[in-house]
Amino acid sequence: MTGRTRRVEGTKIVQRRAVPAVLTAALLLTAGCSSDSSGGADPSGADGGASAPARTGAPSSPTGSPTEQAPPAKGSVKVLRTVATGLKSPWGLAPLPGGDLLVSSRDEATITRVDAKTGEKTELGGVPGVSPSGEGGLLGIALSPDYASDHMIYAYFTSASDNRVVRMLYDEKKPPGEQLGAPDTVFRGIPKGVIHNGGRIAFGPDKMLYAGTGESGDTGLSQDKESLGGKILRLTPDGEPAPGNPFPDSPVYSYGHRNVQGLAWDDRQRLFASEFGQDTWDELNAIKPGDNYGWPEAEGKGGGSGFHDPVAQWRTDDASPSGIAYAQGSVWMAGLRGERLWRIPLKGTEASADPQAFLEGEYGRLRSVAPAGGDKLWLVTSNTDGRGDAKGDDDRVLELEVR
Repeated sequence: MTGRTRRVEGTKIVQRRAVPAVLTAALLLTAGCSSDSSGGADPSGADGGASAPARTGAPSSPTGSPTEQAPPAKGSVKVLRTVATGLKSPWGLAPLPGGDLLVSSRDEATITRVDAKTGEKTELGGVPGVSPSGEGGLLGIALSPDYASDHMIYAYFTSASDNRVVRMLYDEKKPPGEQLGAPDTVFRGIPKGVIHNGGRIAFGPDKMLYAGTGESGDTGLSQDKESLGGKILRLTPDGEPAPGNPFPDSPVYSYGHRNVQGLAWDDRQRLFASEFGQDTWDELNAIKPGDNYGWPEAEGKGGGSGFHDPVAQWRTDDASPSGIAYAQGSVWMAGLRGERLWRIPLKGTEASADPQAFLEGEYGRLRSVAPAGGDKLWLVTSNTDGRGDAKGDDDRVLELEVR
């Protein structure tokens, strides 16, 4: 099952954020130049970012120009190796400078470092305040845009009352299990539910924090611009509404989403997002600030002139998309129920050819994917999350070569 059953939550509009405690002066410096997350050593930890000039306004999402070249219609995927095994309910994935990986455990509420060369796993510690249940728990993680100086890890998790974003100091000098500092709440009040908690976070080329949220089973939240549910949010690293957002003094960047699970930028700073549909169509969307993506009035393409149609859509049995990454001119999308990796070749913000599936059924449910530099990707499975037919009793990290 993939949690597509409709469910109504009572809570609709919630407090936007709490004032965070100041852990370090470096985190107050939110403006500056971006880094190249397509090269695998992105200090932002985003699931597929891109190099960009310094900016504080929201990136635009043009449809593309005639000078843009589309990748080949057909691609390829080669599994180079299994990097690590023995992971439990992995969810978030953040590459570290130098090549190692951080992986969050949804149900155990821990963050583990994986040595990308040897596969050795080191538990940093647990994240207090996480309340795992259903699709909720410790979800997305990302590195601060100033990670080289502040060593901060951001995490999105489900608490007893809401979904929220926190940041924690990572001190590698401390013993394993004690390397995470106390969480500082950056943003709170995102609706929670047994299903549809969203959870993917990533720092964009503009050094702002993007968060994909779900409508927690209460479909009305998605069209309510005063609610944080069913949205993509854009925040400063301190949790304030980011400069240049489309709605005054609001963290909302786009709305009309059902359950956003993946965020990635192409090499021209355009944002893409994946999300679960209901019973008919899952979606990959090109995100334009302020646009309405239709849920619950529309699912998939053809929803009407007031809604932004997806770049691509899939039957729910074939996808149930989670993490996405950009590499080699395509968006690569991990499928949970579909148990496959999808390649969506792009020209601008449109698909230049039909999506192509790889690894179908070979590794079970696929949760997260991130650039590993050039034509390489990291891929994390999701067979210990209590859904579907498990392919073994643990989960793994794979290194892929993609074209």
